[in-house]
Amino acid sequence: MLSALTMCGRPTVARLAEQTGRGCPYCNAQLRAFQRAGGVLADAGVRVAALSVDDEATTAALIAKHGLTFPVGYGADARMVAELTGAFVNPDPVYLQSTGFVLDPEGKVVVSVYSSGAIGRLVPDDVTGLVRYVREHTPTSA
Repeated sequence: MLSALTMCGRPTVARLAEQTGRGCPYCNAQLRAFQRAGGVLADAGVRVAALSVDDEATTAALIAKHGLTFPVGYGADARMVAELTGAFVNPDPVYLQSTGFVLDPEGKVVVSVYSSGAIGRLVPDDVTGLVRYVREHTPTSA
C-alpha cells in the first residue's frame, strides 16, 4: 500500500488521516500546512499524499474546501491500516489517529510519527529538513 506512493522515485510523505472531513481542527490544520508548503516540498523533491477513513463525498468536500492539490485517498479501513502500520485506532467512532511516514525513494520508511490523540504530527518544515539532512549525510556511489 505505502510503496505505491513512491512511483516517481522521490521522497514521499504519507499522512494517514483520522477524520479529516468530520471537522478535526488539527487534521485540517496539518493538511493546510502541507498544502501551503507545497512549493518548498516540491523544490526538495518531496511528494505528499494523504489517506482518510472518510467516504468519497466527504473527502472531495475537504479537498475542495482547503484547495488540496496532493492526492487524498478515501474509504480506508481503519483497522486494516492499523494492522499494517501500527497506527492507533479510535474505538467509537472508528477512525485512525494521526499517523505519518516519510518514505525514501525506494519506499522504505525513514521516519514515522504515531499519535494516540489529537496532537503529535509531522510538520512540513521537519519533513523538508529531514530530507535535506538525509541527502547530505548519505554516501553517494562512485
